[in-house]
Amino acid sequence: EVQLVESGGGSVQAGGSLKLSCVASEMTFDDYDMGWYRQVPGKECELVSSMRRDGTKTYSDSSQGRFTISPDNDKKVVYLQMNNLEPGDTAVYYCAAGTGVVIPTGGNCHRVWGHRYIRYWGQGTAVNVSS
Repeated sequence: EVQLVESGGGSVQAGGSLKLSCVASEMTFDDYDMGWYRQVPGKECELVSSMRRDGTKTYSDSSQGRFTISPDNDKKVVYLQMNNLEPGDTAVYYCAAGTGVVIPTGGNCHRVWGHRYIRYWGQGTAVNVSS
C-alpha cells in the first residue's frame, strides 16, 4: 500500500530555514507527479511547488526564489527546502502524488485530494514561523 509521510516541520524564526521531507513507500517518482501544498486554517489550499514526471518544477509566486523542490529517487523522498521563511509561510504542509498536478481552485486541501488526478497524499507537517 502506498503511503506518503511528511516530516521536517517545526517552529522557526523569520529568516530561518526548514527542510521538509515526503517519504513515499511502495511507489517511485517516475510514475507520479508530485506536489507540495499548504493549508492555513480558514484559508484556501495553496500549491507551493510541484515536480512533474518529466522533471519540470514549478513554484508559486510566494515560494519562488525561496523554496526548492528536489527528489532523492534512491531514498524515495521528495524534499522541500524552505529558506528565508516568513510568518506568512505558517501552515500545514502536505505532499501529494498523482497523474497530474492539481492547482487548487478554492477551499481546503481535502478538496484537492478528491480530484481524479490525485492518488495519494500525506497527513501533513506543521510549520510555524514567528516574527
